[in-house]
Amino acid sequence: MALLVGIDVGTGGVKTIAVDESGQICARSFREYPLSQPKPGWTEQDPEDWWQATLETLQDVAGQLGSRASEIKGIGLSGQMHSSVFLDGNRQVIRPAILWNDGRTARQCRWITQEVGQAQLISHTANKALEGFTAPKVIWLREEEPENYARVRWLMLPKDYVRMRLTGEIYTEVSDAAGTLLFDVANRRWSEAVLSRLNIDPNILPEVKESGDCCGYLTQEVAARTGLPAGIAVAGGGADNACGAVGAGIVKTGRALSSIGTSGVVLVQTDNPNPDPEAKVHTFNHGIAHRWYNMGVSLSAGLSLKWFRDNLGHLEKQVEALSGYDAYDLLTAQAEDIPPGAEGLLFLPYLTGERTPHGDANARGVLCGLSPRHTKGHIVRAILEGVVFALRDSLEIIKELGTTVDEIRAIGGGAKSRLWSQIQADVMNVKIATLNVDEGPAFGAALLAGVAAGVHASVAEAAEASITTTAIITPNPEAVAVYEAYYREYRALYPVLRDSFARMAQLS
Repeated sequence: MALLVGIDVGTGGVKTIAVDESGQICARSFREYPLSQPKPGWTEQDPEDWWQATLETLQDVAGQLGSRASEIKGIGLSGQMHSSVFLDGNRQVIRPAILWNDGRTARQCRWITQEVGQAQLISHTANKALEGFTAPKVIWLREEEPENYARVRWLMLPKDYVRMRLTGEIYTEVSDAAGTLLFDVANRRWSEAVLSRLNIDPNILPEVKESGDCCGYLTQEVAARTGLPAGIAVAGGGADNACGAVGAGIVKTGRALSSIGTSGVVLVQTDNPNPDPEAKVHTFNHGIAHRWYNMGVSLSAGLSLKWFRDNLGHLEKQVEALSGYDAYDLLTAQAEDIPPGAEGLLFLPYLTGERTPHGDANARGVLCGLSPRHTKGHIVRAILEGVVFALRDSLEIIKELGTTVDEIRAIGGGAKSRLWSQIQADVMNVKIATLNVDEGPAFGAALLAGVAAGVHASVAEAAEASITTTAIITPNPEAVAVYEAYYREYRALYPVLRDSFARMAQLS
């Protein structure tokens, strides 16, 4: 039976898995790498760290598979979106990669919007200029590091850089290109109009393929270093969210994805490019040919609970260290005893600003309604609910665009909590499905590898053959009614606090 490898070049590390044709996990490996913050608001990484972590995880996977490594027929890659890798004419990295969560480009975003016009920018790229996107980083480099800009021969995205090291070939594919703000999302090609207005040389951009296309073959050198056979087909792969959607079976209309990791994502496939006229939600190309998706992002979803655990969950962390019982489970167990609405406590999960729907880098986290009656369990419950209220903001905008959602498939750390999944069902008033696989974008990348290698006929066929639901969580009508009232109050808070957030940012 053929084996397929999926590699996810994430922000915190590289995850590599091997699966068989039915989607069963045969091997997995993970390597962390550091994140650099040389100035406040800046986040960077060394692409060499991605590469070394990729080599090490491939070596691990090959070792776990033993003789079965010879059965690997395809490799697919997923990666963090928007992050910029600048290469010179010798394919050498010019400077550290500027990441998706870097906030240095506010001025460049304003210039792009003024130069192109927001309506025209949305018309061409289906998105508006945000600090995380790639194009503002290019403008920043041109303005702030002109000596480095003059050396640029290639602009690449993280997983495409790793694929270049695996195969020697330079390509990108539609789902990652869509996050650059330089891509004509509707027509699946680089936007000549935007490139011209921004005076960016189109020759620095790679050729664009579809996610399931073969984009090269594993070189003899890499094969020797990893223990894998040379000549394995390497797929175009996809952006992390596109691959996460493929890996959750979001391959037909009516299905939505809810992912609660560090950030939170709500994503719905569409059969046509269907951009939000105000670009409060993103519109990107899917990993499926001639399909797209609308997506909203909450920046600090799982991060909000992690912040609480790390700063106010010392007892739970001590219990975890002594007993092995997960600190998150200890915290959410306390929240289970608290009724919906946390008895009048609301949480805005804007610890690092918010993307959808506010696009406000100054927004910050808020606990509203705190009183002496509230316990640690109340606060944890309010955090869980506030994160889902933020995700509902995205879902409401997507529904306003005319998309019907029949089922939400939950993935990420949040899907491991039965309580958090029930809160999602109740707040969004949609059934929540949990899945037999929870390997994230790496799993979707492996399915795309199967298409590139000819193991699967299509992305949809690969997903339907590999992914099944393990549980369906239905909304509780009484909780739905309670949450409707609390959601209205949640929605009312940000407009009141927006100006205060801006003033507080100046003070700090």
